[in-house]
Formats: sequence, structure tokens, C-alpha cells
Amino acid sequence: MLDQMNWVLLGELAYVLLVVFVVLRVLHDTRSSIKALSYILFIVFVPIIGMVFYFTFGINYRKRKLYSKKLNLDEPIRERIGAKMYSYSKMIHQSGLISEHQKKLMEFIRHSSSSPLTANNEVKLLINGEEKFPQLLQAIDDAKHHIHIEYYIYESDNTGNAVAELLIKKAKEGVEVRFMYDDFGSHSLSKSFLKTLSDAGIQTVPFYEIKWYAFANRLNYRNHRKIVIIDGETCFIGGINISDKYRNDCQPNNLYWRDTHLLIKGQATAYLQYLFLCDWNFCSKIPLEYAVDYFPDYTNTSTIKNEIVQFAASGPDSKQPVIFYSLLEAISTAKKRIYITSPYFIPGESLMDALLIAMQSGLDVKLIIPGISDSKMVNAAANAYYTELLQCGAKIYQYKKGFVHAKTMVIDDNLAIVGSANMDYRSFDLNFEVNAFVYSKAIASQLTEAFEHDLKASHKIDAEAWLNRPKAIQLWEKLVRLLSPLL
Repeated sequence: MLDQMNWVLLGELAYVLLVVFVVLRVLHDTRSSIKALSYILFIVFVPIIGMVFYFTFGINYRKRKLYSKKLNLDEPIRERIGAKMYSYSKMIHQSGLISEHQKKLMEFIRHSSSSPLTANNEVKLLINGEEKFPQLLQAIDDAKHHIHIEYYIYESDNTGNAVAELLIKKAKEGVEVRFMYDDFGSHSLSKSFLKTLSDAGIQTVPFYEIKWYAFANRLNYRNHRKIVIIDGETCFIGGINISDKYRNDCQPNNLYWRDTHLLIKGQATAYLQYLFLCDWNFCSKIPLEYAVDYFPDYTNTSTIKNEIVQFAASGPDSKQPVIFYSLLEAISTAKKRIYITSPYFIPGESLMDALLIAMQSGLDVKLIIPGISDSKMVNAAANAYYTELLQCGAKIYQYKKGFVHAKTMVIDDNLAIVGSANMDYRSFDLNFEVNAFVYSKAIASQLTEAFEHDLKASHKIDAEAWLNRPKAIQLWEKLVRLLSPLL
């Protein structure tokens, strides 16, 4: 009996030492103190499983090893396209067309994301897949030199097959076609589908290939971008993937899908082209070199007109969370209103503080969130944030017509933000994302109109009723919020 007790004590001591080692590793390896605390709580209160979870999904040493290579590949491309565009960006900055309180935001994005200001752009707001896909198919059909596609989710359903058939047609006409898909988000793509593309002369490559899903640390650091670049002149960016579920006009889907995308023609396309080249060269065995045909010169005009556009991009290869910081800076520029639409709202303390300050300063803060959620844990964590916002006077609306997947923000009358990034830790810290910042009264007005239209299909949360919900529910939501960096 004594021997058994000794073995038990030794086992307990070994486990305690293991926990201490893992906790120290978390503290050393995790930049965010809030995120580190979440991991530590999970490790301490969920024995063994918490450690397995951290070493599977949370540890960062693989990220550093993998993406140091990517950074080295990105730099030469940036230098080739940078000098001329940055000179033009400076001219736009000094043109007098930019409000003084937005210049700090623009400079931050330019320095942190190497993303210059661009002008002479035509921007079209696309609501839902039924507006996006006809425009996308037409743009692909009009392609003369190259088509570059990069998607998180691409499915070989009616929509995916229609796009694929047109890509095959263009490839046979001699247009260069490159097709990049996230290996996790697009895991349903069959080998036969990809072979059909390859046989037609289309270059295909998975982003960060996954070989063993069950044990993959690579489930983190996914490419969540949804971009298309055509002839270096036309680009698409936003929240809409390639799948039937993203449209409401041609498929028997009981769930209405509300999403937002942008079609941009002009100089801004160059930065998305840069992102594509960087991502492609990281994943492909056939590197894509800088060429003039990929970067048409829009900087030789002496006039600055039409829409001014800038992109904020970030991911595991970023030195800092650019999208997160850019949203913080954008909120700080607001003078009248902030309208946010987000399917996953786990903003973290800094963004929450920025919104709370905005409300205390008398700004009109409205938020549209899903009435139908696809994750109970994420929903519970988000609910805890809603409680704090409602206490300070925010107006929160639950979209009831279907599932709202749009990731947008409107600041005052002259800044519209549309992209792939959700307002959560995963988008800010773990995934490759990109958002478009459009400094335009016209586009801001259109996005505001779309927001107000969505309000009509939404239910406003009654603050008093929400705050008086059962204490047990509110306690559960606060507990889940502690783990929100892991969701």
C-alpha cells in the first residue's frame, strides 16, 4: 500500500512539474497576456486535454520557422513595386482630398502593412453572392492576360463549377490562370476536380497543405482571404467565398445568406496582386516573378480622382496585428457614428475600450450580429461583450432574415471598410486576412444604406431585458469569455 502511495505521489509531482513547464512555455511563447491567461486556465482546469490543445493549436514555434521563409520571399517583390507607388501615395496624401484626422490612420497602414494609398479607382459595392458572381464571371470572361484566384472556401458545386468552366475556357485561350485554395477551408475539393483544372493548363496550389487533419497544428494559420486579380487592373475582395451557399437566387437553401464584397478597378489592384504573388511563392514550387504585365502603371497621371483605396493585410507573417491596430485607429477617427457588421464578435479588451470610449463621447455606435449562430461557444463569449456594450448605450441588432456573414464597418460619412477579417482573435492573430479601406463619401453612403436596410431585417436587443437575464446564463457567458482567445 505504501509503495502504491509513493507512486501516486510521484505521479502527481510529475504532473505538477509538467503543468509548470507548459505554463512557462505559454508565457514565453504568447504575445497577448489575455490569450496566455486563457491557455493557462484551460491547461490547469482541463487536465491533459488543455495541454494537448495548446501544443496542437496554440504553440508558435512552427509559425516562426515557417513564415520567416515567407517574409524573405516577400521582400524582393515589395521593393520592386514599392518605390513608384509610395511616391504616388505621398502625392495623394498631400493632395488635400484626405481629411486631417484620417491621415494618421493612412500612415499607420502604409508603414505597418507596406500598403500605399491609391487613387483613380472605381469601386462597386456588391451585396450577396447574387450580385458578386455575375460580376466575377463577366470579369473572368473579359480577361486578356492573367487571372489570379485565392479563396479560403472553394466548393465544386454549381457556382464553383461555373467559375471553373470559365477558367478552363480562358486557359485554353492562352490566358494565364493561377488557382490557390486554402487546404483546410477547401478540403472538399476532389483530386479529379483539381486534375481537370491542371489538365487545362491552370496552375493550382493549396495554401499550407495539410496531410493529417486529426493532428494538424496547421489548422491554425489559415489563409482566410477571398481575392481575385484580373489583368492587374480589376480585383475582388470581401467576405464571399465560392460556394452555392453564398447566394440566394439559384439553390434550394433554407438559410438566407447576407454578405458583402467589393469590385475594384484601378491602381489599388496592385497591392492585392502583391499579396497574391507573396502567398503563391510561399506555397508553389513554380515561383511567380515580378513582371510589368502583372502591375500596370497607374501612377503617371497628373490628376487624382475617383475613389481612394488602401488595404490592410496581416497574418502569422506580420510583425504586428495590422488589421487589429488599423480598426482601433479607424474607430479613434470617428466623429459621429460607427456602424459594424460582424458574424463573430469577440473583439478583445482594446477594441472594446475603443468602442466604449466612442459611446461615452456621444458617438452613435450600432452593431449588427447574427440572430442565427453556427457556434454556441462563440455565441456565449460574444454575449458577454454585448452585455458590456449595452450597459454603455450601444445599439445591438440581431439579424433575423438569415445568417449575416458580412465583415464591414462604416465610420462617419467618408470611410467604408470591407474585407475578410472577422472581429475576433482568430482573424486578428492566426489567419491571413485582408481588409479594404475606402476613403469615399459615395461608398460610405452606400454601405450605410445597406446597413440601414439590414436593420429592417433585424431585432434590436432590449438592453433592460438583456441585462436582467438569469444570473446563471450571464455567469456562463463570462466564463466562456475568459476562453475567447482560443475560439
